[in-house]
Amino acid sequence: MKLWHKFLVFVALAGFVACTEDIVIDVEEGEPMIGVEASFTDELKHHEAILSYTAKFYDQDEIHMVSGATVFVTDGVDTIYYYEDAEQKGHYFTDLVAGRKNTLYRLCVEVAQEDGEEHHLYAESFIPDNVDHVDSLVIKPYNGVNDTIPTVFLFDTIEWLYPYFQSLPDPNLIYMPMISKNDTLMSDSLAMRMMIAQGGFAGYYVNGPEMLESNKEIPIGYFRRSQLRDGDRIHADLCSITSEYYLYFYSVLMSTGSNPMLGAPANVSTNIRPDGEGVGWFYTASVVSCETVFRK
Repeated sequence: MKLWHKFLVFVALAGFVACTEDIVIDVEEGEPMIGVEASFTDELKHHEAILSYTAKFYDQDEIHMVSGATVFVTDGVDTIYYYEDAEQKGHYFTDLVAGRKNTLYRLCVEVAQEDGEEHHLYAESFIPDNVDHVDSLVIKPYNGVNDTIPTVFLFDTIEWLYPYFQSLPDPNLIYMPMISKNDTLMSDSLAMRMMIAQGGFAGYYVNGPEMLESNKEIPIGYFRRSQLRDGDRIHADLCSITSEYYLYFYSVLMSTGSNPMLGAPANVSTNIRPDGEGVGWFYTASVVSCETVFRK
């Protein structure tokens, strides 16, 4: 009797599942815009700008990159150009150059259209202040008395990454750590990054005795113990970013996913102007770096 009852339940559920179908929402499509993902920091390196055209909501085709554009940044005195990479269409790089802290930079993008018109896009971002150096970088398990941070993941011990440095007194500073292991970036997408607002810790010696006694240590990343090998070189860049980029970061996270019924009820913010002609973000940052070697 029980087997017969289970069979009837199975048939009922199978009929219910068979009646489901995909729901396609009619989304109002506008003209394609230019997507901008560009950065400029006080690091001596080749800074990058990526240009592409926006696609339709349900479009699964290959992304169309923007080639042949004129791209540059300026502080009102010096102008630095980005040059398109010969092997990566739509990817533009500067020569080896470093920006300056506490300086406002303006990004300009000029794109020629088929009708002979030119799109002129621009964005502005201020390189915030940062500390001059980090004293040390330590890998260790979290040891707070009131342990609210997970220390075990899938039965694997978590090793947390702690920097030690004298912070600046500005409570508005925000850090975006970029962590690498053996020269491989571990946070190569926004979804994998952390954002740390200095807030009430401004002026503290970060992760020093005073914070340790108050159970307020601040990790900037973590590793699963099984993924670490003796001698692994861990590198951390502490990027001081603007509050506007901080808000953009969270608006992107809130809007990710493929289900439009669960998406955010507003468009992701952008600092690309004029409004309605470009999307994305031009961000600047000042960067301080530190390294350590993992030893079992």
